[in-house]
Amino acid sequence: MFEFLRPTRLSGVVELRGSYKKWTSSQRVGDKRSFASYNGCMTAPHRSGAHAAEPDSSGTSTRSSSRAKKTKAHAPKASAHSTVDVRFGRVVILDITPSQEGDAFPARVEIGETITVSAQLFIEGRMKVGATAVLRNPQGRVVQRRAMSCVNAGLDRWSVRLQAGKHSDALPWDKAFAAVKRQLGLWSVTIEGWEDRYALWLHDAAIKVQVNDDVANALDEGASILTRWAEDADAGLGARAKKVLLKAARDIADPSVDIAKRFAAADSPEIHRLHDSNPLRDHISESQAKVFRVQRPKSSFASWYQFFPRSEGAYLDPRSHQIVQGNFLSAAAGLERARKEGFDIVYLPPIFPIGRSNRKGRNNALIAGPTDPGSPFGIGSALGGHDTVDPKLGTMDDFRSFVGSAHALGLEIALDFALQCSPDHPWVKQHPDWFRHKADGSIAFAENPPKKYQDIYPIDFDKDMAGIEREVIRILELWIDAGVTIFRIDNPHTKPVRFWQDVISTITARHPEILFLAEAFTRPGMMLALSYVGFTQSHCYFPWRNTKEELQEYLELTNSDMGYYQHNSFWPTTPDILTDYLRDNGIAGHAVRAVLAALGSPSWGIYSGYELIENRQRPGFEEQIDNEKYEIKLRDWSSADRLGISVLLTTLNDIRRRHPSCQGYHNLTVLRTDDPSIIAFARHTPADFTENGRDDTLFVVVNLDGHNAHSSGVHFDPADFGFDPGQSLDVHDELSGRDFSWTGDDYVSLAPWADVAHVLTVRPS
Repeated sequence: MFEFLRPTRLSGVVELRGSYKKWTSSQRVGDKRSFASYNGCMTAPHRSGAHAAEPDSSGTSTRSSSRAKKTKAHAPKASAHSTVDVRFGRVVILDITPSQEGDAFPARVEIGETITVSAQLFIEGRMKVGATAVLRNPQGRVVQRRAMSCVNAGLDRWSVRLQAGKHSDALPWDKAFAAVKRQLGLWSVTIEGWEDRYALWLHDAAIKVQVNDDVANALDEGASILTRWAEDADAGLGARAKKVLLKAARDIADPSVDIAKRFAAADSPEIHRLHDSNPLRDHISESQAKVFRVQRPKSSFASWYQFFPRSEGAYLDPRSHQIVQGNFLSAAAGLERARKEGFDIVYLPPIFPIGRSNRKGRNNALIAGPTDPGSPFGIGSALGGHDTVDPKLGTMDDFRSFVGSAHALGLEIALDFALQCSPDHPWVKQHPDWFRHKADGSIAFAENPPKKYQDIYPIDFDKDMAGIEREVIRILELWIDAGVTIFRIDNPHTKPVRFWQDVISTITARHPEILFLAEAFTRPGMMLALSYVGFTQSHCYFPWRNTKEELQEYLELTNSDMGYYQHNSFWPTTPDILTDYLRDNGIAGHAVRAVLAALGSPSWGIYSGYELIENRQRPGFEEQIDNEKYEIKLRDWSSADRLGISVLLTTLNDIRRRHPSCQGYHNLTVLRTDDPSIIAFARHTPADFTENGRDDTLFVVVNLDGHNAHSSGVHFDPADFGFDPGQSLDVHDELSGRDFSWTGDDYVSLAPWADVAHVLTVRPS
């Protein structure tokens, strides 16, 4: 934890330029005394060393005073109901967002992702305020200062967008990752509120000049403000800017010049630009630090591809007519396919030995045939448990070689970790107290009535949670040593949240590069709690959001301030999920869901076979028939290009990589459309946050009907995305290659047999 976030006792005196008031508020940091600023809320000191010699927020150096004892008795008393001595500065700063649970769990972003911070700021009477946000890295160094904008004057709401470092594609095993790793951890944002004396003077003086009321005093005051501004250290002005202000001060004070020209000298575009970039800030008040956790590449922006290694390269033996399963050597074909389609994470289901007792047969049959491979989620046999490779897939050395091949292609390997056991798992004998027993003394298999999982024993955490934690940490370390950098956790919401908090904190303290994906289709509170304790991303209810209204609501929720805590990953299908929408809408439906998933969230995933339109449901269930969880799948990949979905997936991943606006959770705006089957949204990143220094704007329009053509108006205000009102936008369709001109009131027509969607890039004007 940062030193400057620790509470300290305050005493002493400081004198601030502009306020000329003495406040009892210095603190001891090491052997030096420094001021914690003239606060909007009382702040803790900056990290000792890095900021010990910095000037205070007024631009003057901080000194202790011999008058401390005389003024100490006049310090304002803390509220009788307060347990912390929190004191307002001249500018009041309240309700800094994003914030959850009293900031007990920091908001989090991927390195290079933008952060939008807002707060309520005000000052007494009719004086005007300004606000500045200051971003510091984990070492306490200021890396960004940006002016905040008032977004709601009636509610005194101010906002700013910041960027925590620069976007990086460095992988944990790259040499370049060392530089990225140094930037990971807790960053902080403080907000400086200040009185804007120039803005107030300009407003009042304009009126007085217009009605000829006390003009001489008004202009003399303006000259004084401009002179003080030019000499102000906090403003950080260069020599040329100082000359501009001093000349304007002389001109406005010259009684021989016409009044209108005198006032105009202080109201010039050049001075307005200086006011925007280097303002005169009086009565600077600093908020408490708002802490963000900055995580490594792929923590927000990730493209996942799932396949079963035992199906990759599997074939039918022409002599025995039996399926010969694939292994880690033949599964290299799956790596190549994932890389070709532009994915960057390959996710494997459990690769551990599969139990024989109560093994499931095809389509979840209770009795397995002699050649049925069983579900990889029925983990454990006499050959070993979670720390053992299934011999049918290969050895641990084979797995390491497989991981090495993935890394050579620039792919990370994510491994499924299902904390459950078959009746044959070694833990059943070694640790029987880790399982729940029935009244008759037998171990209870997993069930969620009416569903039953006879091949699985769930873990019981009541008797020895600490022992289970130690064993799980040991196993995760083993797979990390083998090259795994991400774990997908099966059903984490059925285990204690505290358990995951302990395990994940231990692992990430040793390996900050390790990420965790939660497969948690459950209540919002539980999903949020899992994100608090370290799950970087989460499966979510995207597959079941299919109408325009449902999708609009879910897109806004996923990309709202909730996205600082819970990173929803959009997957159209999984081995457990095949929705009615995909069953009924064929190739067009698969294209629609791919576009929505890839561009609706920074994190998305595809389950192998999506390219082949595998959309036959098991009767009565929203999952595939002949499910790969229970059998080895033989696939004819030669038909993939003909169907076109693999080409679309490749195109979508290419769009995502090239466009910064696709790489964060906080820049999506739903657009108004007229037709109930047409949904539209925009993603926009301003030029300040792109590597090429140009705005990045995408308009995505999708026809949700996989069978019929639909037409609609699409409506938006170009000013919301930084364009001039009335400006015609040249847009390029990334899917079809066609060009259009848009104005903000536009017409689209989309037919499933031609175009299911437009993905429009705004070309530079």
